[in-house]
Amino acid sequence: MFRSSAVSRITRALLLLAACLTALPASAGAIDQWREFSRLTKAARGQFTQQTAGAGASAKVESSSGTFAFQRPGKFRWQVARPFEQLMVADGESLHFFDKDLNQVTVRSLKESVGSSPAAILFGTGDLEKDFEVRDAGSRDGLDWLEATPKSKDAGFESIVVGWRGGLPAAMQVRDAFGRTTDFRFESIERNPALAADVFRFVVPPGADVIRQ
Repeated sequence: MFRSSAVSRITRALLLLAACLTALPASAGAIDQWREFSRLTKAARGQFTQQTAGAGASAKVESSSGTFAFQRPGKFRWQVARPFEQLMVADGESLHFFDKDLNQVTVRSLKESVGSSPAAILFGTGDLEKDFEVRDAGSRDGLDWLEATPKSKDAGFESIVVGWRGGLPAAMQVRDAFGRTTDFRFESIERNPALAADVFRFVVPPGADVIRQ
């Protein structure tokens, strides 16, 4: 389960999610696939599983799963269904994080939330190769890997790698500045679907506490 303190970490983790949602020939390198995504994919949806582990062999592992959708620029929905219901929605201007267990909503400016993080690339407001050292990281486990390392020492994470199979993303790993790693697996990805406007509209649940940051 992640609380509001994890919002920025998860937002960063979404950095290349959209950059992982385009279909290209299997022979294309990871960087070429990302670049082609920027040109072709305006929206997507799918399913994810996620595991976050702290530093050290004995660190606790937290797992979750759910669905996602995004629409460029600046709109996305990241919904955790298990083990606890949580929801993050960006409507192009604000980012809302709802923790059902706490019945609490945290609202932030989308621009301030993503800043120069890789998530800015997801929303079509940044240049990946301006803010990151990007390289093709070779092939392993049947995947082609892209690695992005932030040029800024204040980014809050060390690196992100995205694994591709057959032109679609299969895996992503984010390592933060505290030694934690978050691993994602993506399934049932659909590119450029027709998404209803209310997918990216957040309505505060009755009785929920609202915290604006």
